Amino acid sequence: MFQSISSEDTAEDHPDTEQPPPQQSCHLRSINSTILLRQILSQGISFQLWHPAITLITLLDRHRTSHPTPLSSLFHTCSAPHRRLRVLELGAGTVQHRRQRKNLGAPRPAVDAAALQWGETEDMEAIGREYDEILGSDLVYHENLYEPLLETLRFLLLGSGSEQKVVFLMSHLKRWKKESTFFKKAHKFFDVEVIHTDSPCSGSRLGVTVYQFVRKSNGAGKLKSGFS
Repeated sequence: MFQSISSEDTAEDHPDTEQPPPQQSCHLRSINSTILLRQILSQGISFQLWHPAITLITLLDRHRTSHPTPLSSLFHTCSAPHRRLRVLELGAGTVQHRRQRKNLGAPRPAVDAAALQWGETEDMEAIGREYDEILGSDLVYHENLYEPLLETLRFLLLGSGSEQKVVFLMSHLKRWKKESTFFKKAHKFFDVEVIHTDSPCSGSRLGVTVYQFVRKSNGAGKLKSGFS
């Protein structure tokens, strides 16, 4: 459940951004289909499709149609012949990522949904760590969720004994200065790199940025024994 924005989030920290219209059409070239997106703005932020989600969907779609994208080398590295690409999305939202990640080129794609309360050991262990890629958009929003999100990422990215590094891709639009707190903490455990930046959205000074998180090469931020 999302909480309302506190009074400390003033206009100075919150640049105006143009919200997507209540109804949008999204053409996915990879499956030659158009999806109609209907948003219920009166029901709050979880009933809307935000710019970072659109950016990530677009990159996934372009990757599937063999257009060079920052994702191309990542998915090529993670993929193995005759095996499904294992992708986890953190936060379902309007489930557009879930629809599009079915089309990454793996044989007989399958999609499952499960509850994952960030930072909850029981939920994280039920989900497991056996993933090639982890995706998410607009996850850094409420300050009280920074630490649970980081705990979840530490479990998923640092807990695997595999030689292969699991990659987390996060599409994000900066809104408040306080978000720097999340990224400062993330840098303690992960190598964080910008792999894509959009031009500024209409009505905004900034564009959507896609970040890549992987565990640090020097072993810093190793997961403690609290997780099995």
